[in-house]
Amino acid sequence: MNRRHLIMLLGGTAATWPRAGRAQQTLKVPRVGVLHQTSSAEAEQAAGEFREGMRALGWIDGSTVVIEDRFANGDVSPLSANAAEFVAAKVDVIVAFSGVPARAARDATLAIPIVMDVGDPVGSDLVASLARPGGNVTGLSLMRPDMAAKQLQLFHEVVPQLGKIGVLLQPDYKVHQDQMMEIERAAAGLGVSVLAAPVGAAQDLPRRFDEMTTAGVDGYLALNEPRTDALRGDLIELASRHRQPIAAQERRWVEAGALFCYGVNLDAVHRRAAYFVDKILKGMKPADLPVEQPTKFELVFNLKTAKALGLTMPSLLLTHADEVIE
Repeated sequence: MNRRHLIMLLGGTAATWPRAGRAQQTLKVPRVGVLHQTSSAEAEQAAGEFREGMRALGWIDGSTVVIEDRFANGDVSPLSANAAEFVAAKVDVIVAFSGVPARAARDATLAIPIVMDVGDPVGSDLVASLARPGGNVTGLSLMRPDMAAKQLQLFHEVVPQLGKIGVLLQPDYKVHQDQMMEIERAAAGLGVSVLAAPVGAAQDLPRRFDEMTTAGVDGYLALNEPRTDALRGDLIELASRHRQPIAAQERRWVEAGALFCYGVNLDAVHRRAAYFVDKILKGMKPADLPVEQPTKFELVFNLKTAKALGLTMPSLLLTHADEVIE
């Protein structure tokens, strides 16, 4: 190769460098929008666990991916606007933690992939089936309708004298309606009566507990839902005031003074949501990603609460507990 040809070759190569540099600079960083129903500690915890799950898969917020959270502060009305904002911004994936955000996301788009965690995705009409979601939604089922009977059975073992139980629920939430049917079927075999105890505004709760006490309720089972969780402290205090045990489906209730919980480990669920986002960002379609059912459950007891109520916990149950709060 003569000198003239060498200079022409180098010049031609150099001319391509700026274009290659500009192409690298314009590589698209994927964006993920996350919808939370509240701005409470639980929502912040969920946001952190999801990011931890993403980091474990190589997605670093602010570097290889941009994750944006929207918190609804306990008021569901902003969720539709939050979902519409993500759609207008053309995010690559929407993550929706709990049922109301998932419905808001689904109503906003049938095109952008949605990763949800919902008590009953099929019953909520978010997916066609767990094995074949069939649309733009996939994620995790919390299996709560199936867990309700087990929770009542545990309650009956912990409090053998349980004759009538009040179920703290949101009557407009379909998952709670399904769980009530499971509880009523289980209660019939245990000789336990069941009363629905709708959870409304905080100022109405003292009257509700007075009514339930007059009706002969011996204890309460709290069904998880963001509106109910937001009143967790009030509900536990009122149950304590009436010297009635309260059981729940999530460990934060036990940490706040509930007698025990048995349910899905939500931290693990929020981390696992990253798996679905990772698969979608790498090219898979939600319709081809089966909805998963959780495999990690927690049984947690609060012995301090048991002592205050004069209850003795069955030793066999304590040996099977994931944690016992002294």
